[in-house]
Amino acid sequence: MTVPMRQFVRVVMLVSLATGGVLVQAAQMPPVPAPGQAPAVQAPPVQAPPVQPPSVPAPPVQTPPVQPPVQTPPQRNVPPSPSVPVDPEQYKIGPEDVLDISVWKNGDLTRTVTVRPDGKISLPLLNDLQAAGLTPMQLRDLLTRGYMTYQPETEVAVIVREIHSIKVSVVGMVKTPGRYELKSQATVLEALALAGGFTDFAKLDRIVVFRRSGKNWYRLPFNYRRVVDWSEEENFFLQPGDIVVVP
Repeated sequence: MTVPMRQFVRVVMLVSLATGGVLVQAAQMPPVPAPGQAPAVQAPPVQAPPVQPPSVPAPPVQTPPVQPPVQTPPQRNVPPSPSVPVDPEQYKIGPEDVLDISVWKNGDLTRTVTVRPDGKISLPLLNDLQAAGLTPMQLRDLLTRGYMTYQPETEVAVIVREIHSIKVSVVGMVKTPGRYELKSQATVLEALALAGGFTDFAKLDRIVVFRRSGKNWYRLPFNYRRVVDWSEEENFFLQPGDIVVVP
């Protein structure tokens, strides 16, 4: 007598429960196919594809704005501050000055010369030499080195006989405008005094001093009222060739 498979499994489970669970594992055995039935084929477990985290886009790269090149203004030649006084001991030889050149024990080389408009002087053996712009001591050293070629022991002395190179002009609303020859360094107030003072309609706070430096001219303002009242340090020294304009 053949017992169906399902009834057999059920009987085994009942006997297992009655005996305390000795045959519990038998109930978990895969079912035996019936005669004439093909065994069931178990499909392999399907593995889910790994879950990839969503990609986070990179933040955009911000390029700094391009700054235009900074243009620096062209530098201008600025003359020295006019408030700095000129040391009278540092007198420099200028055109039309008269000099006595004395060479010790050599009367042929001793003579009186006038500085030419180009700033040079003419001497025996040395020919033309630049004298303008030098102090008397500097010119003496220059002559000493030159004469030592012909006379090993040479003593030279340079004496300023006359000064004609310090000239300034005062024009505009003054009583006696003109060009004035100074014997020493003078300030703006002293030049205005030489010109006889102001006329009735002179603009005392708009005086200008024109000064030449190389090929350029510069404007140096001069406020007469402020200088007289409380700012005497602005009464600067004039230089040869300065032009004082009183509007």
